[in-house]
Amino acid sequence: MGLHGFVNLRRILSLLPVLLLFFCQPAWAGNRVALVIGNSAYKNAAPLSNPVNDAAIVEATLKNAGFDVVQTRQDLQAIEMRRTLRDFADQARDADVAVIYYAGHGMEIEGTNYLIPVDATLERDTDVYDEAFSLDRVMLAIEPARQLRLVILDACRNNPFSEKMKRTVGSRSISRGLARIEPATANTLVAFAAKAGSTASDGNSKNSPYAAALVKYIGTPGLDLRRVFGFVRDDVMKATGNRQEPYVYGTLGGDDVPLVPAKETAKETAKGPTREPAGEPAREAAKEAAPSPTLRSEIRRDYELALQVGNKDALNFFIVQYPDGYYASLAKLQLAKIDAEEKRVAAAEKARQAEQEQARLVNEGAQQMQLAKAASDLKAAQEARAAAEAAKETAQHQAAQAEQRRVAAETAPAAKNAAPSATGQPQEAKANTDTKVAALPNPQAPVPPPSPAELAKSVQTELRRVGCLTGSASGEWDAASRRSLELFNQSAGTKFDTKTASADALDAIKLKPARVCPLICGSGLKRDGDRCVKIACAAGYFLNGDDECEKRKVRQAPSARLERREREAAPARPARPEASASNKPEGGGMPFMFFLP
Repeated sequence: MGLHGFVNLRRILSLLPVLLLFFCQPAWAGNRVALVIGNSAYKNAAPLSNPVNDAAIVEATLKNAGFDVVQTRQDLQAIEMRRTLRDFADQARDADVAVIYYAGHGMEIEGTNYLIPVDATLERDTDVYDEAFSLDRVMLAIEPARQLRLVILDACRNNPFSEKMKRTVGSRSISRGLARIEPATANTLVAFAAKAGSTASDGNSKNSPYAAALVKYIGTPGLDLRRVFGFVRDDVMKATGNRQEPYVYGTLGGDDVPLVPAKETAKETAKGPTREPAGEPAREAAKEAAPSPTLRSEIRRDYELALQVGNKDALNFFIVQYPDGYYASLAKLQLAKIDAEEKRVAAAEKARQAEQEQARLVNEGAQQMQLAKAASDLKAAQEARAAAEAAKETAQHQAAQAEQRRVAAETAPAAKNAAPSATGQPQEAKANTDTKVAALPNPQAPVPPPSPAELAKSVQTELRRVGCLTGSASGEWDAASRRSLELFNQSAGTKFDTKTASADALDAIKLKPARVCPLICGSGLKRDGDRCVKIACAAGYFLNGDDECEKRKVRQAPSARLERREREAAPARPARPEASASNKPEGGGMPFMFFLP
């Protein structure tokens, strides 16, 4: 066998595992469709900040995972939600894999789970049957899928509707979180952000802890879904201090069931052996060992996805997958930027605490030694904050420059690649045009600041969430908004200027996970836990102007009033004289008394 015959035989043998993988691809790599819903702008309850953001990163993850159809809908009203589920059921009818992700409010009544549209009112418990959608209705939309059905519910938040709705039947059960479910169809999974009967955290960042963990693992090629949700559980419990435990209901068979087919194995096999023979075989082996254009394209796509998620977990996961190379260096720069921002936030918080401590000591008239120490601590904290801010700006500038160079290089005109080479032959314009992925917009490019109305609306929305504003988030910074920010200052110990809405105030309010301002109830209402209820007086009492129950005065009968007036009009009789010593008869007998008629 000649040298060329040896090379050809070697090529065939090296491609054999790839061909086997191609023809033995698991059934889970068939047609895949997904519906992603994020409900944030609730009209009759406090809006949620994260569901729309969570839906965006889940959409990006599924699209990058190669799903054939990914529909994304935001802030659906009841009629829109009904139409969306109906249309998606038609698409699932021709699919092998169907996935629904929902982020927003959900609730459980009498053991049945419901997803709540943004226009729901839910004044009574029975309104849920007309204004919300049961989980059974959602399951019907994915039931036609042939191989795998998956519903992911990031809807276990503390639901405000269940607290204010009227109970038409006292025995009707309304529980916290969602109720346990047992899917009736095989190869069906229902994943909860928190296990039955418990609530999930919306988080203090732009994404919930559950969504951030989900996108970190669900798009991993070849990773079984049971392991995906196991890793998600571990990350969420770590992020929430074991307060939130995600849960999955339903069972699968013994085979691995990845949501994304295992393509990495084929690419690793295509690299060929690492030993370098001499001569022509060495050059052939070098070609096979070099990353293919498809692999480079997928590395770039994974990097851009990690950049879209924008947290440390996603970037660390990318570096674990691709520890070396150009994109690994870019990911490390992005990590350095996030670390610098976290240090800046911690330093700013420490400086704020030192400033508050100094003010407290001054108000309490502390000794001079204590005041001097507080001033020294404040100065050190302010210097640390300044250094952290400078480091953050440096890291951000380095990451932004690197990202700009990357985008510029990847979006360069294709004609540049077609320039004549040193041999006079034109270079190949593009080795892999069919796998071209459009570069994302530069995330580090200067972002124009929000308008005053947009900033005011954001601050008002957060003030409503922490219980300091009862009105609507209109974007107009009026007297009610100024009073609500002043109330926040008093309750949280801050000193923000109430004349205008500021970005610093917005960041500080976002850090508060729950109600900050005390609950103030209006006239005729009283506080009952975290809500206001109407004051009810017992029979015979009425509610006075001081919101106190006062006993009603009983009206007297006419005859009783007449007798009382006659007694008041009668002349007063003179007092009877006391018996004196001169009136006493001799011998100490009874005195002689005079009685007036």
